[in-house]
Amino acid sequence: MDRRRVLPAIAAAIWGLALALAAPSAAGGIDVTFFVTSDSHYEAVERLDRNGRDLDTIRQMNVLAGQPWPERLGRGAIGKPQGVLVLGDLVDDGDRKGETAGQWKHFVKQFGLDGKDGMLRYPAMEGWGNHDGPPAGRDKNGFSVQAEIQRRNQARRRLGPVQNVSQNGLHYSWDWGGVHFVQLNLYPSDKPHPRTKYNPVWHDPQQALSFLVADLKKEVGPGGRPVVLASHYGFDCDWWQPEEMQSVYDALRDYRVVLYLHGHTGTKVYTWKPKGREKALDVINTGQTEVGFFVVQITGDRVRAAYRVKDVRGADWDGTWTWQHFLDRRLQEPLQ
Repeated sequence: MDRRRVLPAIAAAIWGLALALAAPSAAGGIDVTFFVTSDSHYEAVERLDRNGRDLDTIRQMNVLAGQPWPERLGRGAIGKPQGVLVLGDLVDDGDRKGETAGQWKHFVKQFGLDGKDGMLRYPAMEGWGNHDGPPAGRDKNGFSVQAEIQRRNQARRRLGPVQNVSQNGLHYSWDWGGVHFVQLNLYPSDKPHPRTKYNPVWHDPQQALSFLVADLKKEVGPGGRPVVLASHYGFDCDWWQPEEMQSVYDALRDYRVVLYLHGHTGTKVYTWKPKGREKALDVINTGQTEVGFFVVQITGDRVRAAYRVKDVRGADWDGTWTWQHFLDRRLQEPLQ
């Protein structure tokens, strides 16, 4: 027996077994519960009642784990969430003298960062939206929400679980329960489209698509690991162009994108694909924080989600909650 050949072969086999045991299996190693909301629109001077309604929602997030899923989704206890995605329009006025800094303080006081420093008991993973102001350094009134997000991303990288942050410090990705998440902020393009009818400074996506492409190649690669994407704009609005959406779809073709999450335009569950394409993305439009939030669970073969919403009947809310907008689906395969 040639020990020079046998020993390396044994070592390789042991290393391969270790990798297999460390990687989440398609059936049993993937299990994550998380919450997602958007459009909190914190105020500092007027309409402060909105901040109180946001806080009501955060309080419901804090106590929901352990309560049953809706019957139509199989009941069973809702697991402890890994964290809460907050998908833009964090404040209502992203560059208003005397207001933006105060609005941001309300966001930080309620949502916190790591589940220990705010009223929310879980980590907050936010991105900016069209109300959140221009890029850092282009603000006119001395306060930048995007600069604050950059600082928070540095802290996330130190604290975990964030593993990849874009060069400009804005876009980031992380893993929860065997699922890869990418926060793309405003929308996944690189620069404002020439036909964009909104202020190109405020609506600059700042290389989000390039970050997405590089991140999926580096952090996911082949193998079919589930991916969840998040941005402020979705596929149901004209705030970005169809060809930009097509570019995103093309960038995702080799990956198992099981959910696309966004805010901006309302609350619904839908599917989207470009014209002429066979497979569609499952999409959730998360609605406004002051109204409710989505609860999502992803396992090795299933994604289920429902909207936890204030049960408002008449002019006043009596503190009760209900469920709307259900999703129950086997995990999507790659788009091609």
